[in-house]
Amino acid sequence: MEKRKIDVAVISDVHLGTYGCRASEVSRYLSTIDPSILVLNGDIIDIWQFSKKYWPAGHMQVIKQITSMLSRGVKVYYVTGNHDEMLRRFENFSIGDFHIVNKLIIHHNNNKRSWIFHGDVFDVTMKYSKWLAKLGAVGYDTLIMINTFINYISKKMGRGKISLSKKIKNSVKSAVKYINSFENTAAEIAIEKGYDYVICGHIHQPCDRKIVTPKGSVQYLNSGDWIENLTALEYADDNWSVYQYQQDNQVKELNDSYYMDEAAYLRTAELFKMMMQDFELAS
Repeated sequence: MEKRKIDVAVISDVHLGTYGCRASEVSRYLSTIDPSILVLNGDIIDIWQFSKKYWPAGHMQVIKQITSMLSRGVKVYYVTGNHDEMLRRFENFSIGDFHIVNKLIIHHNNNKRSWIFHGDVFDVTMKYSKWLAKLGAVGYDTLIMINTFINYISKKMGRGKISLSKKIKNSVKSAVKYINSFENTAAEIAIEKGYDYVICGHIHQPCDRKIVTPKGSVQYLNSGDWIENLTALEYADDNWSVYQYQQDNQVKELNDSYYMDEAAYLRTAELFKMMMQDFELAS
């Protein structure tokens, strides 16, 4: 299958190393695109909940595919998030086309600029009660595990999948208010700085909307997540768009052998193990 050529792809909130991570879907998506730039916009590896006891081959496969992209000349920017905040001490670290940054500005051919960062800087809980945020992360992962079991039963009964956390978020007014506040704050700062696009992750809510204030306007985008929404952002033909895995029938029909390479996986696994050891020594 021919890969889709795009200028930029942005994924965030993959949370590798957790039970809720949909690594297989991430692998399928990555195997179908050929971007010039891949932006990993935070919380790709969930270091908060990282355990050597739980690191499936499918999660390792995602790392392998990213390194494979690097070998093909794709520029990869790892924008740090809160669940992988340990990497922030390595800001501006680069090896070849791989770069660790806390924020990123992309200049497009049409003279427009995209300002990209994870977004946890706007999270009051992260700023003042990090322990509470970490406790919430564990609770969220537990909810996803329960949701997986419920969906298994639902499938057996011939019914569709449901998302408990999405239903909770959509029904709680404070959560909706927080999301709106998050988006408006990001937009206001981007307008002041003169950016054309502001791109975040963190809140697991895919979005593409124009926000207008008395000081101007900006296109606010959010790449969503790969736990529930299975979404990404793609820039091609001078435009950003939200990619939705659930609407891509072609990628869902891929055979696993299309993107799996056991030999490459073993080499990459050893490399990743050494990387994690280095990070643990530095922490």
